[in-house]
Parts: sequence; C-alpha cells; structure tokens
Amino acid sequence: MRVWQVTHYGEPEEMVLAEVDAPIPSAGQVRIRNHACGFNFFDLLQCQGKYQSKPAFPFTIGAEVSGIVDAVGDDVERVTVGDRVLSLPRGGGFAECTVVDESRAYPIPASMSFAQAAAMPVVYQTSLFALDHRAKLQSGEWLLVHAGASGVGVAAIQLGVAMGARVIATAGSKQKLEFCRQQGAEHALNYRDDSWVDQVKQIAGKFGADVIYDPVGGDVFDLSTKVIAPDGRLLVVGFTSGRIPSLAANRALLKNMSLVGVFWGRHCDEHPGYMRSLHDQLCGMFQAGKIDPPVGAAYPLEAVPQGIRDLANRKVRGKAVVKIA
Repeated sequence: MRVWQVTHYGEPEEMVLAEVDAPIPSAGQVRIRNHACGFNFFDLLQCQGKYQSKPAFPFTIGAEVSGIVDAVGDDVERVTVGDRVLSLPRGGGFAECTVVDESRAYPIPASMSFAQAAAMPVVYQTSLFALDHRAKLQSGEWLLVHAGASGVGVAAIQLGVAMGARVIATAGSKQKLEFCRQQGAEHALNYRDDSWVDQVKQIAGKFGADVIYDPVGGDVFDLSTKVIAPDGRLLVVGFTSGRIPSLAANRALLKNMSLVGVFWGRHCDEHPGYMRSLHDQLCGMFQAGKIDPPVGAAYPLEAVPQGIRDLANRKVRGKAVVKIA
C-alpha cells in the first residue's frame, strides 16, 4: 500500500510517499481500506514536531478515516469484513489502509458519504462536547462562534442551531461570511474589523453572547471578554492565531463569566465509551437532517502536503479531506 511518512521534523512538503506492505490486524483489531481521510490543523504541528505526542520516525499522520473493513484479527466480534465504518486512529490515516482497534471502528449511515464520514469525527465531536457537556448551551441563548467557516466553526454553528441557540459567527472574508450564513448563522461578522464587538452587543443586546466558542485565541479571545453576557461561558477550544492569551481574574469576577476549557481528546481517554456515545448522537442528528458535514475541498492521496498547507493558510471553507482511490 501507499502511505505518507514523516521521516524527520519539518514541513508537510518534506514527507515521503512510500510503498510498504499493508499492515495485518492483530487480535482485537480491524483493517480499513480507506476511501477518505480528514485534514486537521494539528497535522501541520505533528509534521513540525510541535505537537504534544512525538512518535518514533517514520510515522504517519492523519486522525480521521472512513472506508470499508477488509480484514479482521482474532477475537473481533462487532465488526465484520465489508462494513462501512469511520475511525479515529491515533495516527496512520494518510494511507491506503489503516489498522485500528475494533472499539474505535464505528458504523456510518448508508446515506453518509465516505468524504462526509471522514469530515465529521474530530470537529463535530469536539463541538458537541464543547456546547453540550462543557457549556450546557440552552435553547434561546446567543452563541458566538469564531472562525465560523473552519471545520470546528461549521460544526459549532450547525450544532448550535440544532440545539435551539441563536448563532452569530465571525470569519475573515465575504465568501466565508456567506458560507457561515449558509450553515445556519443568523448573523456573520468580519473579525478583521474591530467593530464586530459593538455589532455583537447590538445584535444580542447590551449584555452580549451567552456562550462564546473560540478556537482562535489571541486578540479574538481578548475582545471576546468584552462581549460576554453575565453568567456567560467562554469556551477555550484552541489557539490557531498562534498566541495563547491570558485573562485578568477581576474581569471574570466582575462579569460573572466562566472560562471553560475544551479538551475533547483527554475527556474521551478518561471516559471509555464517551466517543462512541457522541458518534451515535451525531449519526442520529445526521439522519434527522439536523447536521450536514460540508466537504469544502478534496485532494488525491498524492496531494496530502498541499492539503495540509491550504488548511494552514486558511484557504478551506468547512472541512478538507483526502479521497483515496
């Protein structure tokens, strides 16, 4: 099979497309013949050696795959050859085949394409964990979603609408703002114009947004503290701006606000079965027409480095995937 390998830390363009023997599943494992794999911002960090996990060289990145099971190991009971599944492997996704534990192979609805299946797990599970478990988002509340045209942003918009919230999104271009509206945002504001702060107050009332979903950090986080309502929850999802911000404790006190961390991966590791529970909820919402993962860009396996670069340069609306022949 063909597989992308990181042989040393550097840029995505320095990865090697290698030809290796297809892996054989051990007991309790299944092999997926991949049809699609999702891109994530942390793929770039892993290439550069800036991510928290640092596997031995050579290693393969890619954390979301979908395809058809073509081999199973001993003691596999729930998954059979021929099943359509998605999985969240711990690396190894940008390849023609990926071996995963049976417990991490989840069935996908017949009406869901492989591209959509690879576009859903990380961003939709992160956003559902954030809005439901961490923020306790309530119907009728105002939800402000930053980076609304990104993968996690789109997921947060769609899930917020499905949960009955009124959604304001921010993005950095006219095209992305229109894309946010297409995903269900009532209002879309350009975060490059600092007037978005006053606009949020005009839209949501003088107190501002009840829940703020922030995968950006930096200046966006700083300004968000000015538009959060009393008893509001500011969700810390990530720092794509490159600057990790800080908050003066007196502001949290004066506004009765909560600063809420969102570390979906750790919560899943500490609560076995939670990831499967979220998957089942999301598939139910998909089948009910409440969410619809948009695939904004698709690349062939040979173009994985370009896909990572385009994502890092914010050229993708929604989610980018690799389509594997």
